[in-house]
Amino acid sequence: MQHEEDQPQAKTFYLGMEFIQKNYTEDNWFLQIETFDPHEPFFTQKKYKDLYPHDYQGPHFDWPDYKRVTETPDQVEHIRYQYAALVSMCDHYLGKVLDLMDQYDMWKDTMLIVNTDHGYLLAEHDWWAKCVQPFYNEVAHLPLFIWDPRSDKRGMRTPCIVQTIDLAPTLLEFFGVNIPTDMQGKSLRNVIALNQPIREAALFGLHGAHVNVTDGRYVYMRAPVRPENEPIYDYTLMPTHMRKRFSPEEMRTAELIGPLSFTKGCPVLRIKSFPWEDRNYHQFGTLLFDLEQDPKQEKPLNDPVVEKQMIKQMIRLMKESDAPVEQYERLGLNG
Repeated sequence: MQHEEDQPQAKTFYLGMEFIQKNYTEDNWFLQIETFDPHEPFFTQKKYKDLYPHDYQGPHFDWPDYKRVTETPDQVEHIRYQYAALVSMCDHYLGKVLDLMDQYDMWKDTMLIVNTDHGYLLAEHDWWAKCVQPFYNEVAHLPLFIWDPRSDKRGMRTPCIVQTIDLAPTLLEFFGVNIPTDMQGKSLRNVIALNQPIREAALFGLHGAHVNVTDGRYVYMRAPVRPENEPIYDYTLMPTHMRKRFSPEEMRTAELIGPLSFTKGCPVLRIKSFPWEDRNYHQFGTLLFDLEQDPKQEKPLNDPVVEKQMIKQMIRLMKESDAPVEQYERLGLNG
């Protein structure tokens, strides 16, 4: 039986803490602790599970599939407690890092960012996980905590819209490094210090799925207008998927085009995308939500005036991102 300290997450944190202890007196260092957790399978130690006692007599269940919920209410409750236990373990180890910052008085000159890459559906909207359904806020609205020692702001929450793309320029600005002109993200220094907005709206989503835009109050999710989800292409100079190379069938569609506005004058391969058979984004339709009135996104709006405003924001941001022409056709925005 493995001890808790032998688990990958614990080892990762301890290595990070060792780095801090060796370098806290130095300047201009950067440490990223990537723990992978909380992530399925929801495995953790008994002492964390004991924080969430519940009577569960069902089958072993700590790894939901990426699909609609077919499990019993008891199984849903159980997996939520399993997830909560894993988050508590993450909190425990993050606390060790914060203790070191206390111990070495690092708060006066050290920036701290705590964030994640995406959320996870735990039966909300009758779905598990992510990637198949529209990007509801449980997946898209990410935890983000930032301590900037220059502002000394604490215990506050900003209404400003920020995105993951803002983290790189935030770090570059903090270390006095020039921000590249084609980087779309913005430094969050004045968002933190002055509550100063850096954008009116933000695009988000997944390649080939809904294209989404939010202005902070409304979320507009534009679905593909055709069941076959076409036309759609990949643009790349590295034709590999996450787990495999592009197939010969895919590569036979490749053509060299470009450059795109952000590829620094380099052309790229345009390769026909073959949508995943288990991901029918068309089935959900286009959705509009008012987060002020419906924070859980359970009651889609039918408001042509608001929809028109959100489409305008979406098209503006797609143009700024040099979205290819077929994306407008795929979404029915080419009119």
